[in-house]
Amino acid sequence: MGLRGQVRTRDGWALPHAVVTLTDSTGAQVARVAGDEEGSVRTEVPLAPGPYTVIVTALGYAPVAATALVTASGRAEVGTVVLARQNGTELPAPGVWSLDPAHTSVGAVAQHLGISSVHGRFKEFGGRIEIVEAGGSYAGSRVDAVIAAASIDTGNTLRDKHLRSPDFLDVERFPEITYRGTSLTPAGPDRWTVHGELSLHGVVREVGLDLSYLGTGPDPWGGERAAFRATAELRREDFAMNYNQVVRAGISMIGTTLRVELDVQAVRGESVPGAES
Repeated sequence: MGLRGQVRTRDGWALPHAVVTLTDSTGAQVARVAGDEEGSVRTEVPLAPGPYTVIVTALGYAPVAATALVTASGRAEVGTVVLARQNGTELPAPGVWSLDPAHTSVGAVAQHLGISSVHGRFKEFGGRIEIVEAGGSYAGSRVDAVIAAASIDTGNTLRDKHLRSPDFLDVERFPEITYRGTSLTPAGPDRWTVHGELSLHGVVREVGLDLSYLGTGPDPWGGERAAFRATAELRREDFAMNYNQVVRAGISMIGTTLRVELDVQAVRGESVPGAES
């Protein structure tokens, strides 16, 4: 007898301890119960047949109201109730998410000769995202990534050799590029700003990432994957990369601004099963 249902986030994660309030057609409260760890909600109060209003609330999420029709058996199924974040922003479930290098792209774009762009990518990297939720806030979430500077690939052997030289990345002296994101603030629906420090070419500077969360889903190995896209703009001179060959008046061989583009798949947990596929 009573009401049965499930409370989930938009991506299908169980939302534990959501509170369900049930009112009758007169507006009188007839039941109030909290969900369990699996997001399941059930009331044990006998209910008279008829329509009821179900109000579902959870800390940090926008409340949802639905209608439930109690049958002659005294039972009603409200199904799955989906709650969205209160401020319209979403992230995957709290915990550690490991970057999957096989399904992640770390790229950079620079202007070439003032008329076109050169696209490059780093082929060797690793990292993790730690989603931390406290009091409805994700501010304490972290991002850590390490990139092998020598793995730069623009599709041109001579250009890649030059990029690895002291004129640019100087990979012999600075073999790793690291990023440490130490806080997260919402920037709109499904959009966030990661605040952190980038260590590049021996220089450490604060760099913000514009992060878009694209959603989660299951993978063939029984795990869960989350997808993100992130961008940032860097000025080469901020990282002591001042090479500036001029091919004609006012036109440099390579532009002074780099656009970083990240397409990320991350797997929930400390390891990445099936990463080779």
